[in-house]
Amino acid sequence: MAQKHGKKYLAAVAKVDLSRHYTPEEAVELVKETSYTNFDATVEAHLRLGIDPRHADQQVRSTASLPHGTGKQVRVLVFAQGEGELRAREAGADIVGGDELIQRIEKENFLDFDVAVATPDMMGKVGRLGRILGRRGLMPNPKSGTVVQSADLPRVINEVKRGKVEFRNDKTGLLHVAIGKVSFSKEQILDNFAALMEAVKAAKPSGAKGTYIKSVTLTSTMGPGIKVDPAAAQALSASAD
Repeated sequence: MAQKHGKKYLAAVAKVDLSRHYTPEEAVELVKETSYTNFDATVEAHLRLGIDPRHADQQVRSTASLPHGTGKQVRVLVFAQGEGELRAREAGADIVGGDELIQRIEKENFLDFDVAVATPDMMGKVGRLGRILGRRGLMPNPKSGTVVQSADLPRVINEVKRGKVEFRNDKTGLLHVAIGKVSFSKEQILDNFAALMEAVKAAKPSGAKGTYIKSVTLTSTMGPGIKVDPAAAQALSASAD
């Protein structure tokens, strides 16, 4: 059964040529113009990658440092003890702890945070939270830079608070990444988009064959998808260097 859309959505879609691939600049303008929510909608980039997610050597997982952040207040949880716990608190982590924090997540399903960071000595215990944190993309992982020595905690916490985002492909080979808010200026969204494209290109897995970035779409929360010319999106990242 076809999904029914409201008048506001249909009016927004009417502004988009669904058969056309826009330049990044045109797409960002349209995303801002077609956002009709009464809250500050999130701007998202959706990339279809030329990978086979079933193969370990074709997984895409990395981070991008968005120069203007995502516009969202990021709550950082840190699994650490002793000196690491002190450093994390001083660096502005929102939630810090060791065994008692692990038990709280296990028993109370406490998940009121956006990013989890851990020191290596804690990972033996944090590992048992894999079932809870893994499926929500919250498990600390060395590949995403969220398992670090205690001396590096202040840097990592600061990066995450300022706009470092993690991305990873889903089981269909898609990436979904928030790159700002509709209230951001066109230039801010383009800067963030460029940073993401550069990071995705750098994260190309060794097993990927053929066209790596097959399609790029920008959208706002509840807004229509706007197709971006993949070559122009990749050129945008190069011009931002």
